[in-house]
Amino acid sequence: MARRAAAAALTLVAGMAGSFVAVPGQAQAAPPGTKDVTAVMFQWRFDSIAKACTDTLGPAGYGYVQTSPPQEHIQGGQWWTSYQPVSYKIAGRLGDRASFKNMIDTCHRAGVKVVADAVVNHMSAHASGTGTGGTPFGKYDYPGIYQGQDMDDCRSEVNDYRNRTNVQNCELVGLADLDTGEEYVRDRIAAYLNDLLSLGVDGFRIDAAKHMPATDLAAVKSRLSDPNVYWKHEAIHGAGEAVSPTEYLGSGDVQEFRYGRELKRVFTGDKLAHLRNFGEGWGFMESGKAGVFVENHDTERVGDTLNYKNGADYTLANVFMLAWPYGSPDVHSGYEWSDKDAGPPNGGHVAACYTDGWKCQHAWREISSMVAFRNVARGQAVTDWWDNGNDAIAFGRGSRAYVVVNQEPSALSRTFTTSLPAGDYCDVQSGRTVTVDGSGRFTATLGARTALALHTGARTCSGGGSGDDGGTGDPGDPADGASFNVDATTVWGESIHVTGDRAELGNWNTADALELDPAAYPVWKLDVDLPPGTTFEYKYLRKDGGGNVIWESGANRTATVPADGRVVLNDTWRG
Repeated sequence: MARRAAAAALTLVAGMAGSFVAVPGQAQAAPPGTKDVTAVMFQWRFDSIAKACTDTLGPAGYGYVQTSPPQEHIQGGQWWTSYQPVSYKIAGRLGDRASFKNMIDTCHRAGVKVVADAVVNHMSAHASGTGTGGTPFGKYDYPGIYQGQDMDDCRSEVNDYRNRTNVQNCELVGLADLDTGEEYVRDRIAAYLNDLLSLGVDGFRIDAAKHMPATDLAAVKSRLSDPNVYWKHEAIHGAGEAVSPTEYLGSGDVQEFRYGRELKRVFTGDKLAHLRNFGEGWGFMESGKAGVFVENHDTERVGDTLNYKNGADYTLANVFMLAWPYGSPDVHSGYEWSDKDAGPPNGGHVAACYTDGWKCQHAWREISSMVAFRNVARGQAVTDWWDNGNDAIAFGRGSRAYVVVNQEPSALSRTFTTSLPAGDYCDVQSGRTVTVDGSGRFTATLGARTALALHTGARTCSGGGSGDDGGTGDPGDPADGASFNVDATTVWGESIHVTGDRAELGNWNTADALELDPAAYPVWKLDVDLPPGTTFEYKYLRKDGGGNVIWESGANRTATVPADGRVVLNDTWRG
């Protein structure tokens, strides 16, 4: 939960995100196995998560998916109502017990484990009402679970983070604070978590952990049917505060909030060259016990970190996080917002990515392609660092992977030296083939504010574009150039266009952008003649009947026309 949340609106959750916990002596930041990336599906319905596990998360190599809180909560459209529980029934707006269980089973079949966001520090702030599952409640009175004697004695709000008692015994933004020092309360919380474990949950995110003593959480964890379950604490670092996040390392992982804050500072004003020792060298917690993120649902709304509105800076920061061997990464996947309290579109139902405001960052090619990169590079140290002293960097992960991040406003052309075995590789960022010579070198040109990523698990390209599925070009087509195909849902009067860094594509002039043909709607198509061997940048835009322009999100796309034939680009509009 966040202390900066708007008190009137109870924008709860600043600091809600965290890392995974285990019992003392067995803490582990990275999940067991070779896949340590978690997709955090913020406010997605359970049935929508199940589909994503099958369609995108499993195939991309995500190890975990994190759900928003499953427990019954107060009614209301705002997202933060999910963080005001009134019972421990699985009966929130995101789905019932059956859909929750089905989601777990479906994700497991796709090779993805499930982490549940657990709100156990508090109950609701509302005076009284009926929960999303029909349970009547009053503040300090939750029939069959808790009454006033189960709450901490302090009935005022937390207002002094230099005072441990105030932080851990008083009410976070007015929420009824549970006395987690009581045996009954510990037993009741453990019973709820054990119920989730019985359904197949693989781990927990403990919301507002800093507002509970570390010894209380360790006592709860010791009561679980699997006391070594994967577990992450949300404990926000604050200079001069009485409660330190490191207090929770004895019972599991802790999310390193300074990581996301510093990435924002570097990507928006400092030099990427300074990231050479990012992590413990910057005073962060040890890598093996740290959870990291570019942003979470709290920090993106209060401005602490980057978010989707930061465009290429945001995308490239995610590429860096997934390539860099510090901590265990969370990839946030949420929805558009202007009202910081706004709840999920369609009550959390995701009919399709990039529609109805759903951003689906977990599926952006620039981000999702880096999950396999990270899995392949696991356990390999940083090698072959290069930087230009400013905002272009490159580094390897031993002999398994190599990445280049060019945040400069102009193209980058050079020969890079790697430790990769000689041969052809697929640049998973663009779908282009890159050849590494016997000395580990390759020459490449990157467009402004783009990245290149090679790893030994992608030696050949299944597609040659920068779209979600890519294409190798059609040798049978006598014309050289590019075939643009983009899946984009529109409303009446809207059209989809493409422009880029060449005259044939309009030189980034929206007035000269090329309109695509909707005959195969929702796929819009256009063939453009371009010289053989041409490398170009491009991006899609939407125009309405009044000529207003909306650009798709994310970094510029990049593709290369083959020496003979046409590059086929099968893309999905990024909302």
